[in-house]
Amino acid sequence: MVVLRIEKLRRRDLRQLMRIENIVFPEPWSAAVFTSELALRKGRLYRAAWLGDQMAGYIGFMVVDDEAHMTTIATTPDFQRSGIATTMIIDAMRTLLEWGVRHVSLEVAANNQPAQNLYRRFGFAPVSVRKNYYPVTGQDALVMWAYDIDSGEYAKRLDELSARAAAFEIARRR
Repeated sequence: MVVLRIEKLRRRDLRQLMRIENIVFPEPWSAAVFTSELALRKGRLYRAAWLGDQMAGYIGFMVVDDEAHMTTIATTPDFQRSGIATTMIIDAMRTLLEWGVRHVSLEVAANNQPAQNLYRRFGFAPVSVRKNYYPVTGQDALVMWAYDIDSGEYAKRLDELSARAAAFEIARRR
């Protein structure tokens, strides 16, 4: 079994993160944006997934009271559809629950069906559309929410997703 390390994203990780960011997104965030996000000690959760010394992906959230908003998620092209994004979301949702989060939102490109399918497995459902949300591509974004992630029903969903995503042994570090 392959060991996937999931740990807090640090500024020293930004060089590897930016390589992924610039490949994966048509409108990548700058290193300065990530630096400012990481500098905000409260209300942010940024984690990286590592296979050995190679960053395989990263995920980020903004947290306000009992709500969180997924600000970013990416995996390297070599590891897409391998279960890493699923594993990162499971880890993040469990961490967010520890923080008292009950509801989670995100935006996803309206034409990104694989990502939408992933989010639906986690109980996210579309609630609105943001027209021309992505300026470079002109693409609309779906706004999706997962409500009541603190419920027993949602805990069961996470357990089921964890069992199916067992391709990795997770070494979790805070």
